[in-house]
Amino acid sequence: MLAADLLGNLIFSGIGFVAFVFGRKQARIKTTIFGVLLMAYPYFMPDTFYLYAVGIILTVCLFMFTD
Repeated sequence: MLAADLLGNLIFSGIGFVAFVFGRKQARIKTTIFGVLLMAYPYFMPDTFYLYAVGIILTVCLFMFTD
């Protein structure tokens, strides 16, 4: 595993964990779902480019499409 992969996994999983905990406390289902997606998707990305591309897209969606 490359250092860039590890860093991306740590960053986006951390954002997802914070979103998940916040969503659970505030009873916001969309925030919770985006949090789970951000925590889980890095394990299925085959390439560093896709890891960062999907992570950025999900993070932007987290802030745009939640209440």
